[in-house]
Amino acid sequence: MTTILIVDDDILILNLVHIHLTEQGYHVLQAKDGMEALEVFKKEACDLAIVDVMMPFMDGYTLTKQIRKEFDIPVILLTAKNQIEDKEQGYQAGTDDYLVKPFEPKELSFRIKALLRRYDNQADESILSIGDTTINKKSYEVQIGNRTLLLPLKEFELLTYLVSNPKQVFSREHLINHIWGMDFEGDERTVDVHIKRLRERFSILTDDFKINTVRGVGYLLEIQRR
Repeated sequence: MTTILIVDDDILILNLVHIHLTEQGYHVLQAKDGMEALEVFKKEACDLAIVDVMMPFMDGYTLTKQIRKEFDIPVILLTAKNQIEDKEQGYQAGTDDYLVKPFEPKELSFRIKALLRRYDNQADESILSIGDTTINKKSYEVQIGNRTLLLPLKEFELLTYLVSNPKQVFSREHLINHIWGMDFEGDERTVDVHIKRLRERFSILTDDFKINTVRGVGYLLEIQRR
C-alpha cells in the first residue's frame, strides 16, 4: 500500500486530506510541523509527502530541502500564497509540485497519481537486470544473488553502458568518449584495463553475461542464455 505523509499545522487540512486519501486507498500519516515530520520519516517508509509551507519550528521549504537530502520521494507543497516568488522558492527547495489553498481534494488526488506514476517510471529505468544480476543506477550497486558489490565508478559506468546495450559492438574510442569524455587525456588501453577488471571480477561470480572482444573493433556484452 502506498504511504503518504501529510505535514500541516492546520488540523482541519490534516483531517480533510487524511479522510480523502484514506478513501482513495492510501495509507496516510500525519505531522503538525517539520520536526515532527522528520521523526515520522525515521520510523516509517513514505512514498510521497504533502508539505505545508507556513509551519512553526521548520517551514515547508526547509523540510523539503531536508527530504531531498535523505529520500527519493515526490513532494507536493501546499500554500495559501500564489506569488511567483513563492513558487520559485518552492521549486528551488526541490518540490515536485505546488498546490495553492484552498484546493479541491480531487485535484490533489490527480497530482499525487501523476507524481507516483512518474517516480515509478524513473525507478524502473534505474534498474537493469540480467538473470540473477541486478544493476541499480541510483545506488551504484551491483547485486548478484545475495551478494552486493560496489564497483569503482568508471567500472560501474562501463558495465552499465554495456548491459544497457547488449550484443552491440563498441569501439574503444566510442567507449572512451562516452564513459571518460572527449577531453580524456589517456589512451584506449584504459578501456582494455577496465574490461579486464570487469571480466576478472564477474567471471567467478556469474555466468549471466560475458564481455567478448571483437578483434580489430572493440567489445560487446553477450547475455548468456540458460
